Amino acid sequence: MTLDDGTVRDLVLVGHGMVGQRFLEAWSEQPAARGWRVTVLAEEPRPAYDRVHLSALFSGSAPEDLALCPPGFLADHGIDLRLGDPVTAIDRAARLVRTRSGSELRYDALVLATGSVPFVPPVPGTDAPGCHVYRTVEDVDAIRAGAAGAATGVVVGGGLLGLEAAGALRAGGLATHVVEFAPRLMAVQVDDGGGAALRRKIEDLGVTVHTGAGADAVLTGPDGRVRGLALSDGRELAADLVVFSAGVRARDQLARDCALPVGGRGGIVVDAHCRTEDPAVLAIGECAQAADGRVYGLVAPGYQMAETAARTIAEQPGAGFTGADTSTKLKLLGVDVASFGDPHGSAEGALDVLYSDGRSGVYRKLVIGADGALLGGVLVGDTEGYGALRPLAVAGKPLTVAPEQLVLPAGFAPAGPLALPDDAVLCSCHNVTQGAVRAAVRDQGADGVAAVKKCTRAGTGCGSCLKQLGTVVSEELAAAGVATVQGLCEHFAHSRAELYEIVRVTGLTGFSDLLAGYGSGGEGCDVCKPTVASILASLGNGHILDGEQGALQDSNDHFLANLQRNGSYSVVPRVPGGEITPEGLIAIGEIARDHGLYTKITGGQRIDMFGATVDELPVIWRKLVDAGFESGHAYGKSLRTVKSCVGETWCRFGVQDSTTLAIELELRYRGLRSPHKLKAAVSGCARECAEAQSKDFGVIATSAGWNLYVGGNGGTTPRHADLLAADLDRETLIRTIDRFLMFYIRTADRLERTSVWLERLEGGLDHLRAVVLDDSLGIAAELDELTVRHISGYRDEWAETLADPERLRRFSSFVNAPGTPDPAVTFVPERGQIRPARPGEAGRTLNSPVLVAGARLEVLTP
Repeated sequence: MTLDDGTVRDLVLVGHGMVGQRFLEAWSEQPAARGWRVTVLAEEPRPAYDRVHLSALFSGSAPEDLALCPPGFLADHGIDLRLGDPVTAIDRAARLVRTRSGSELRYDALVLATGSVPFVPPVPGTDAPGCHVYRTVEDVDAIRAGAAGAATGVVVGGGLLGLEAAGALRAGGLATHVVEFAPRLMAVQVDDGGGAALRRKIEDLGVTVHTGAGADAVLTGPDGRVRGLALSDGRELAADLVVFSAGVRARDQLARDCALPVGGRGGIVVDAHCRTEDPAVLAIGECAQAADGRVYGLVAPGYQMAETAARTIAEQPGAGFTGADTSTKLKLLGVDVASFGDPHGSAEGALDVLYSDGRSGVYRKLVIGADGALLGGVLVGDTEGYGALRPLAVAGKPLTVAPEQLVLPAGFAPAGPLALPDDAVLCSCHNVTQGAVRAAVRDQGADGVAAVKKCTRAGTGCGSCLKQLGTVVSEELAAAGVATVQGLCEHFAHSRAELYEIVRVTGLTGFSDLLAGYGSGGEGCDVCKPTVASILASLGNGHILDGEQGALQDSNDHFLANLQRNGSYSVVPRVPGGEITPEGLIAIGEIARDHGLYTKITGGQRIDMFGATVDELPVIWRKLVDAGFESGHAYGKSLRTVKSCVGETWCRFGVQDSTTLAIELELRYRGLRSPHKLKAAVSGCARECAEAQSKDFGVIATSAGWNLYVGGNGGTTPRHADLLAADLDRETLIRTIDRFLMFYIRTADRLERTSVWLERLEGGLDHLRAVVLDDSLGIAAELDELTVRHISGYRDEWAETLADPERLRRFSSFVNAPGTPDPAVTFVPERGQIRPARPGEAGRTLNSPVLVAGARLEVLTP
């Protein structure tokens, strides 16, 4: 740690957040670092953590899961980290810093990475109990504690952090409002059309949005606690909890106190090399005003500034920091949102190419320059293509295909390949170009995404570039003649089929064990978590709501019901083969009447009931189970229905008993979890009234037996099923279906329909026929055993849930008031029933779980 002349220099870093940690990593890579003694003075009680994913703490993650400082890193590099001891003053003349504990440290170089503080509007009452900000782990703890005693929460701020905070409150069971002063949500990132689409999607989830209004005052009760929020437009919102997330301000007070220049809107003024007016003092991240006059509130520019500062102190040549890409891709309350380049089309002569579908909540806009170059874009509801479009927009390169093709959502129009230039920045967090990625594969021997991440740091920031990164790596490996393995996601290099085999052979029953033994670390993502949950369920590893498996479920499986557009849920009991007794019909009718549910007979021969709140679900299902019904699994990636006609029993054209076979098949495969939903049908003759040839597997009766069709589906890209085998006897038919389903579950990719799987399957239908009929792979016995395992292990999920008080605890809109309906779930009358209130429509909530027949509209209260 000494220079050639034996002296030691002191480097002091103030702040150990994400940008501070990146500075330490970049500094440790400098040859000059060995001649410096490094001290880090941090205010928070823990080392650097991933603040971008702070909301994960609301869904079960622990603070240590967000840690950014690798074990042993500080000790390996001789870094002295002092937690909970922030700097209180800087003496530039003496080159000293003083800390809260009274310590004084000299410095030869001082780096300020103090970040930012949440902006709280200067209105009365913001210091009342029940008011919070959303910035640190301690803030999350405080919000979570406050939410336990609250029914309604208001978030002030409709930007990135504000919507994340709203998602956390909504997930915690609070009726949630978002107040945004701008005329739209995420005003900086998206345009009016994108903001409108985002608002519709978020309001459909039960969050009430108020735009064009600010906070005027926090209202308090006699006890001094929050009771509401007064808005600038004169309205008042009742609230037990208020979270301020209306932006941040640069934390630059230390610089002000020691007379360093700051910008007019805050931020320590630095040059392109991150130096302040005092060459010995540098500033990086959100506390700094960069050379272009901007204060960047994103982590990627902060990382670039950290790397620039490290080079500056080490006196290494390199490009300075003069600006950064502010593209964003994220998921807010389950809604995919992205913006890149110049999303507002501010350049002269720019034109917009738009696709907007209000029904599905998809909005896509590309901004095209006068020269045909892609300048920017906004994507809401469908962010497919962001990984390729963003680098092109940042580089300002002309498109290689017509923008009209690219603006359509995935699956609507085939687009030609997008040719990215090698100087296009693939990873904006670490400023890694596509050329650098290709060079890592070609020249440094990187043999996969994990190796490229290690060589270049690409993909180790926000992760939005991972899909495109994988594509580039695969292309480069293929060009070199190297076979590539398509991993499930950044956490697993294995495919879904490989993970299925690992779980099946090893007997692992937990996600964390699988990740530890066969993954690449981290906490998992929204790709691998539900995929592993599906695999575990397919192999019968206990109830899906229990233990670690329960934490992996999405919003539907989490409550064993389908989430609908206004935050209510549907109830779908199983009606095997569509056959139901009069008593069963009466029971369903009485339950729907008593709970005021909207009822509809579906094309799959079931009766769906809509409008149940989370609290009502166990009550409704108790009545259904007592009446002999079980879960219809409409919420799961599993078998839905086996549709049937009445067959030879009633129909004069029928040649086989299709209803009995349909019931047998539905009961045989009920609850079978699979990569995608499964639909089936049995027709009693060639007239095909059950539409068997449009199903994942369909059976059509013949005079000699049964014909089996597989790989069909409806939807936006319908496919006619293929004839797998003809004139099968009943025993052979069922055995063949068993093997077909288990082979599909065993080998398909995540969210892959049987139709897509069959077209992708090497050898296609002939290979499938050889496997399930001729046992060409020698796995027929294993497939048969898996079927037996499923049938013998089946238990009705709702019946078991009702018998377990611990499982029932999750079915509550409000943790502190079980049984209280969510006031955000509102309805309006229509055609003698109810429907969800639309945004801006005056809906009404239910005031009683018990309704009188024929009086549905009388029990709605304003």
